[in-house]
Amino acid sequence: MQDVEISFDLSRIDFRATSDQLMQSYWGSSRTDEANRRAFANSLCVGAYLDGRQVGFARAITDYTVFAYVADVIIWPQHRGRGIGKRLVQALIDHPEVASVAHWSLSTNDAHSLYEKFGFKASTDGRYMRLDRRPAA
Repeated sequence: MQDVEISFDLSRIDFRATSDQLMQSYWGSSRTDEANRRAFANSLCVGAYLDGRQVGFARAITDYTVFAYVADVIIWPQHRGRGIGKRLVQALIDHPEVASVAHWSLSTNDAHSLYEKFGFKASTDGRYMRLDRRPAA
């Protein structure tokens, strides 16, 4: 694999390309650019770069102390299968600003084996609950 650069510099994120990729995903198809802008601004974001061009993105929604939620891990289609997603997830969970976070969670329909490599397990203990609702306009 080529040398992938990982950066937490939000100013390097190619917003247009990232928002477009997310809006084409099964989980982000109902989002708008404005929703993605707000989400990025309120998260710990990380980008993956090959030769200075962005090829991946991920973010953690976190209070930087107790809780973090891995979200929007996406690799541009032509760069998938090269371990870039693993590098992004590792960078997020190893970031020094979230070193004290003991509870990490995420949701996935199709990448369980990726996250299991980092110790994530399916939640089957009956403690976790979820509320899905239509956001206010």
